[in-house]
Amino acid sequence: MYSEFWDFLPLPDRGVGRAGNGGIGGLWKMNIDRIDHFVLTVADLDATCEFYHRVLGMEVVLFAGGRRALAFGVQKINLHQRGKEFDPKAQQPTPGSGDFCLITRVPIEEVVAHLGACGVAISEGPVARTGATGSIRSVYFRDPDGNLVEVSNYAS
Repeated sequence: MYSEFWDFLPLPDRGVGRAGNGGIGGLWKMNIDRIDHFVLTVADLDATCEFYHRVLGMEVVLFAGGRRALAFGVQKINLHQRGKEFDPKAQQPTPGSGDFCLITRVPIEEVVAHLGACGVAISEGPVARTGATGSIRSVYFRDPDGNLVEVSNYAS
């Protein structure tokens, strides 16, 4: 349904999306594989790094020019300090505007217990949801900036 609309959008320097690169019916497709990283603009870099390391076990990494990121799996979350964002950046970089889902293999009951031990209030859950590839069980909570963090695992 949506692919019919998106596949025919004009593409820069290619005209309408029919470049024949193996897409369905000869339609041009970008063939996006996964998310490499996304950016959160935060009010306090230290508080954010401490929270994500302590609560979610992410590794705080430094890169290019002293920038910080939160590494996990084969992805990372790059961090921008509010008012000191790196270009290019979101049009309106705002702490607390994030809403994302992280997948864990840890049973959701253990996630709930760990959040409690860390003093993190659960906003909702555990609840059943639909993830990118199937049914998930999720819990929702907020980080220090108020971003909505969903931690989920897939039903076995």
